[in-house]
Amino acid sequence: MDIGNRVRQLRQKNGLTLEELASRTGLTKGFLSQLERNLSSPSIATLEDIAEVLGVSLADFFKEESTQQIVFTPQDSFVDEREEMTITYIVPNSQRNMMEPLLLQIRPNGKSQIIEPHEGEELGYVLQGRIELENLTTGTSHTVRKGETFYISGDFRHCLANHTNSDASLLWVSTPPVL
Repeated sequence: MDIGNRVRQLRQKNGLTLEELASRTGLTKGFLSQLERNLSSPSIATLEDIAEVLGVSLADFFKEESTQQIVFTPQDSFVDEREEMTITYIVPNSQRNMMEPLLLQIRPNGKSQIIEPHEGEELGYVLQGRIELENLTTGTSHTVRKGETFYISGDFRHCLANHTNSDASLLWVSTPPVL
């Protein structure tokens, strides 16, 4: 770990100058400058004092910032082949997130699984073909064609159906994750 850089980050985050940090810790400005440039190493006791002034525990001082993956490639995805459809989970472990984006390919005359009522919302964007958004609570349906979008509350029982003789595919995002 780059201790000097971590001290500098926390010092700047707290809006302190080297002089102010030196005054509050009882250390010299020269020592802190060398510490931030990794030219000297502090004792554990000194590091505890610095961390306290910077408003963090020693454990938090050493806690690495988590790096969250932002860009996902096809190699990151997981494909689930089913009889009537293929689900591609394009963001791995998205069931832990607030929303779950999927690529869904529904085979000719196939259907998605039935989605039971849930709190949250769903968005679908048809990439290929045509699907029917079937409201199984009321018995109604809506046709959604290539280039069109649906946006619904998840408070009713529903599924997606492909009543054509060719594949249909869509980007489907639900919050919270439901598949």
